[in-house]
Amino acid sequence: MKKTLNIATIGFGWMGQAHSRSYRRIPSLFPDRTFEPRLLVCADNVAARRESAVNDFGYARGVENWEDAVNDPEVDVVSVCAPNMLHEPVCTAALAAGKHVFCEKPVGGTPPQTARVAAAARGTSAVTGVGYNYRWAPLVLHAKALIDSGRLGTITNYRGRFFSMYGADPMGLLSWRFLVDGAGYGVSSDIMSHAIDLAMFLIGPIDSLTGTSEIFIKQRPLPKAGGTHYDRGQPGDPTGAVTNEDYSACMVKFANGARGAFETSRAIMGPESQMAFEVYGTKGSLSWNLETMNEMQVFLVDDDGEAPRGYTTVRAGDRYPFHGHFVPGDANSIGFEDLVTIEDYAYLSSVAAGTRHVPSFEEALDYVSVQDTWLRSCESGRWESVRRLEA
Repeated sequence: MKKTLNIATIGFGWMGQAHSRSYRRIPSLFPDRTFEPRLLVCADNVAARRESAVNDFGYARGVENWEDAVNDPEVDVVSVCAPNMLHEPVCTAALAAGKHVFCEKPVGGTPPQTARVAAAARGTSAVTGVGYNYRWAPLVLHAKALIDSGRLGTITNYRGRFFSMYGADPMGLLSWRFLVDGAGYGVSSDIMSHAIDLAMFLIGPIDSLTGTSEIFIKQRPLPKAGGTHYDRGQPGDPTGAVTNEDYSACMVKFANGARGAFETSRAIMGPESQMAFEVYGTKGSLSWNLETMNEMQVFLVDDDGEAPRGYTTVRAGDRYPFHGHFVPGDANSIGFEDLVTIEDYAYLSSVAAGTRHVPSFEEALDYVSVQDTWLRSCESGRWESVRRLEA
C-alpha cells in the first residue's frame, strides 16, 4: 500500500507552481512509486495565487499566512518556495512542527541563515531536501558515472558558469531578487549556487578560492503590485537601488588537487540560461549546457591510448537514468520541469522510506560554506580557505 504524503507549498510563484505541477505528474510517470502525493494546502499572500492553487492545481485549500500551513497537523511535507529571506523562519518553524522539509536553494538568503537551518534539522527525524535540480538531469548523472568510473582519468580542471539574461534589461523591475532584504545575496545565492553545487557533486569538495563581484545595473524601476523580475518598467518610472550583486566569479582549488574557475551573471547579453560545465581529465573530457540539456559533448582516449580527433555528441535517451519515464528511445527531448519532477520524485521517495536524502540541508551548507569564503575573498582580495560554517 502506498503511503499518502500531504504536501504544503509555501509561496506560489514560478517555482511553487513548477513543484505543484510536478507532484501532480508523479503518479502517471512513476507507477512503481511507494507514495501518493496529495496537494493539501498552499500558502501565498496574493489572493489570486491562492485561488489558482485550489481551482487550477487541485490544492484542498489556500491560506494567506504560511504559519497556518506549516502548523497544520495533517501536513507531512512542507515545500518552501518563498523568497530567500523567508527560508529560515519557514524552515525552522516547519522542522519544529515535526514536518519533512524541502526548500528551494540556497536555503537562506545568507550563509549564516543556511547554517542555522541545517543545525535545526540535525537531531530531528525530518528528511530534508534542497532544490539543486540540475543534479538530476539524465546526462549529468551519466557524466557523474563517467567521472566516478575513471573513464576521464584523473580530473585536472573544471569550468563552471551560469550566464542568464534575466537581469540584463535595465528596465527590469526591482523585484525581491535584486534586494538584500528580499533575496539576501544576488547571483552568488541565486545561480552560482547551482554552478558550484554541481561541481562539488561531480568533482568533490573545494579547499580554497579567490573571488570577485560587481553590480552592473545599479538602479531599476520600482515594481508594481505583483510584479516579478521578468516584468518591465518604462523610462521615467521611479527607480530604486539594486543592493546585491549582478556578477560573481572565482578560481578554486578542489580537495583532490583539481583546479576550477566559475563565472555567473544575470546582467550579461546573449546567453539565455547557460548553466554549463566542462570537466577535463587525463583520459578525456566532457561538457554540458542547460540550453542544450539533451546533448553532451564527450572526448575519450581509446583503450590503446590513441586520442580521436574531436568530440562525440551524446544525445539523451531512455538508456540514461530517469529519461525513459518521460519519453522512449534516443534523442527525444525532456525539459526543465521534467528535472523538477525527477527531483521531487526522488525526494518524496526518501521521505516515504524514511532515509536520508541527497542533496539535503547538509549539502546546502556545503555550498554556503564556499559562498561565505567567496564573500571573504571579495573583501580581502586574497585566496581564502573554505571553512565549514556552523550555527
